[in-house]
Amino acid sequence: MGPQALPRAGLNCLGTRLFCPRAYWDGVTLTRPAQAQGMQDHHQGTSPARQLVGGPGFGVQLGCPEGHSGLLQLQEAEIRQLEGLRKWMGQRAKSDREYAALLHQMYCAAEKQESSRQPGPSQTGQCWWSLVTQTEALSQLLQQHAEALLSGPVHKLSLLARDKQQLRRCYNEQWQQLSQEFARATQQEPERLKAQYLTHIRESAQAKRKYQEASKEKEREKAKDRYVRSLWKLYSLHNQYVLALRAAEVHHAHHFQQVLPGMLQSLYSLQMEMAHITKEALQEYAAITSLVQEEMVSVHQAMRRALERLHPAAEYNGFTPQCSCGSEPPSVVAFDKSLLEDVEAEGLQAGELQLNELTLESVQHTLTSVEEELAGAIRSTENHQQRVQALQGEIQKEECAGSTAERVLLLAKRQALHEALLHAQVAQCSQAKLQAQKEVLQHKLKELGSRDPPPAPTLQEESQPLIPVGQELERDGTRRPALEVLKHHFSGIFRPRFSLPPAMPVLPEAQKPLSQQAWYHGAIPRLEVLQLLQADGDFLVRESQGKQEYVLSVLWDGQPRHFILQAVENQYRLEGEAFPTIPLLIDHFLKTKQLVTKKSGILLVKPIIKDKWVLAHEDILLGERIGQGHFGEVFSGRLLSDNTPVAVKSCRETLPPELKARFLQEARILKQYDHPNIVRLIGVCTQKHPIYIVMELVQEHHNHLSCL
Repeated sequence: MGPQALPRAGLNCLGTRLFCPRAYWDGVTLTRPAQAQGMQDHHQGTSPARQLVGGPGFGVQLGCPEGHSGLLQLQEAEIRQLEGLRKWMGQRAKSDREYAALLHQMYCAAEKQESSRQPGPSQTGQCWWSLVTQTEALSQLLQQHAEALLSGPVHKLSLLARDKQQLRRCYNEQWQQLSQEFARATQQEPERLKAQYLTHIRESAQAKRKYQEASKEKEREKAKDRYVRSLWKLYSLHNQYVLALRAAEVHHAHHFQQVLPGMLQSLYSLQMEMAHITKEALQEYAAITSLVQEEMVSVHQAMRRALERLHPAAEYNGFTPQCSCGSEPPSVVAFDKSLLEDVEAEGLQAGELQLNELTLESVQHTLTSVEEELAGAIRSTENHQQRVQALQGEIQKEECAGSTAERVLLLAKRQALHEALLHAQVAQCSQAKLQAQKEVLQHKLKELGSRDPPPAPTLQEESQPLIPVGQELERDGTRRPALEVLKHHFSGIFRPRFSLPPAMPVLPEAQKPLSQQAWYHGAIPRLEVLQLLQADGDFLVRESQGKQEYVLSVLWDGQPRHFILQAVENQYRLEGEAFPTIPLLIDHFLKTKQLVTKKSGILLVKPIIKDKWVLAHEDILLGERIGQGHFGEVFSGRLLSDNTPVAVKSCRETLPPELKARFLQEARILKQYDHPNIVRLIGVCTQKHPIYIVMELVQEHHNHLSCL
């Protein structure tokens, strides 16, 4: 590759300039706008990117699409340059090998002639033989130099080119992912909620108009019900929009102050590390190929001076491509106050959560959900930080123990550290967003305290003459809150009592089917069995994966032991007495303390009970349909184990995955409550479709709303 193919003159090692990795990047500056000098002064002052890296590095303005494209082009040019340099060094090694082989052939020819020469001393022959042996020494030295060149600089440049390609691909993927997440959090999600906001405003206004225009009592009741429902939806969407904007604000700050500068700084440090390695490879080449001849001295001195001028610390100084985004990040998304122009009477405020009797429950559930996600985000952040610390410790340890020749071998770990740092910063961004949303929700609920939530905005006064006495007015003449009115209307739907399936005879525990046994775990994998069995004598029964047979798994002497339970003539046995069912066999071992097998010497001590919330579909006897929920139908039923009356909520199989996740989230929320006024969760059936949530059955009509 000729000198004109090199992107920068700093790598022209055969010239008169020395190779300095830091100064090498001083010339990497793409064309900038006229105000570039002001932008540079700004970044050298109080720019978040400069504050983060504490020195030279890629500025945050390189995070825009133009800067990203410029970095990719830079990396592509460097990869081509490394490939050309590697081929050039390989050609030198090939030439030295061929030259060494020719010199060795000269030695072999001279050796044959020496063995056949006339006996007797000859000064000319001795002198000639000395020249031959020195030529062979030169041949061996050249061969050693060629091998050292291939195993050293050439191999190092091959690894470096591979790692630089991987770094370019990794950086491109990370930038694309960060850009997509930024666009989703700060543009797509707020715009989507804003569009829904406008739709619900129109629906609420239409429902309000129909309510005001209704003349008949029955029609007015229905119109009022629809109006209250539309208000609830509007308030809920308003809260979602406020939370999304808060999350967008935090994401925006983290993106431009931490995540993006951190990614660019990590990329900058890796690029500088690669520049150091390139310099080392060139230095090794110069040392290996130097023959210390007078005619070569000037050439090698020039190479050495060029290498000394290469400083990796200044590798990327001045690299600033032409960017349309400027030095400042885009503005933060804000609440669109025009949304409130048509709903001024509904009490909505820009940037404030709406907490009243219609939204109290949804706000509480949202807080619970956010707290769960925040706990997971905190764990994720801690794991990523531990990963970063571990990688930093490994790199520091190997740097202290190794030599500079092994520096290229640490490059993979440095790239892993770069990715771990980015993941940690992204996790911190997610944690900060959730923490901000949690604080907003907690502050709103703290303001309410133990007081009752405020009612929804008062309906039009002219509607009072049409309200039947006793439906919305209490005995003291005050109005009922809108939520009570809504519950009253819903309760009328479910007022008729319903029948339950007939009670089934309750069998003794040992006579119940295998699927109803608490120690039967179904088709769980062996790895999960190892996690469940903790002490000697712990046991469970499971279904073998891929085979239609049952397995008794027991922990003994710290090792899991597995016994296949096969029926011979409809009788189950291991040793000794046989039983018609597996539960009777296990009950026999527990009561008699008999060894499972004499050879193993194993005793069954403690059954490992499956999760109390996990139920099988076969554990439920469904009754009649008693209602229709948002996710599917609701049935009455009984638990076959003890005939407990239950309400069974089903989830339609056709629902999208996100709605199924919300369906199961309801069960997770109910797990946290144990209160006489809240429906109690009994279990969840998730082994097959349809998915069931099994809850306490409350037959009083006023509790059906909370049950469904």
